[in-house]
Amino acid sequence: MSYFESRLPIKIEDFKKIKSCLNFCEKLGIKNVIIEPINHVKKIPLEIKKEIEKQTNINIFYRINLKTTNIGNFKKEIKNYNNFSDVISVESLNREVLLHAAKDSRVGIVSFSDTEIIKKLSAGIISLSKQNKSFIEFSLAPIMVSDKKIQSKNFRNLYRYTQLAIKLKANFIISGNFYNVFDYRHPRALISICNSLLEIPIEIAKKAFGLNPRLLLEEIHKDKEDIIDSDVSIISGGVNHS
Repeated sequence: MSYFESRLPIKIEDFKKIKSCLNFCEKLGIKNVIIEPINHVKKIPLEIKKEIEKQTNINIFYRINLKTTNIGNFKKEIKNYNNFSDVISVESLNREVLLHAAKDSRVGIVSFSDTEIIKKLSAGIISLSKQNKSFIEFSLAPIMVSDKKIQSKNFRNLYRYTQLAIKLKANFIISGNFYNVFDYRHPRALISICNSLLEIPIEIAKKAFGLNPRLLLEEIHKDKEDIIDSDVSIISGGVNHS
């Protein structure tokens, strides 16, 4: 199975940095990457996507992250993403926002990558996410920090809530979400970490890095001409081969 790095945060205006990050991913053998622009970018222009895709042979996909604590702002902002071809993810410290996001068909990911937001995960959010065929997201970046006290706290929370997700049979993905290239790891290495440290069964961990990101992209693209399969990715801006 071809695995994904489902959250690669990058300044999309810095092509030199993008090329460096993608080259590093290629050297690690990463085949599929979902890029997330930072600095509150709302939409990625097609010409920028084409320029990014010229930098690499990796299959490139895109996501936009909406982060708000105000339900009114969320309802207003999500209207900008009708018939949107990239993945929409939502983060919020407001559980009401998370509940609305979990049942909104425009939202592909309800993200619990943040060390405080993860504490907002609930059975209700998981249930709505399953009904809507969206995905819960966890990230491993919080347990890679150098401060041992903070790392221990983050590990306990990540363990607790990934086990809750498994118990409730949530649809979830796991990303690295690393800002520093020297923290990058091939998904197979991250699968091993999930299995050995977080006690996530190996087949569930593999799904979180492989099948589930693919299903996410298929759901986003199902009403469009784009096709996602195991060999070829047809994406806006070009065709990449696994």
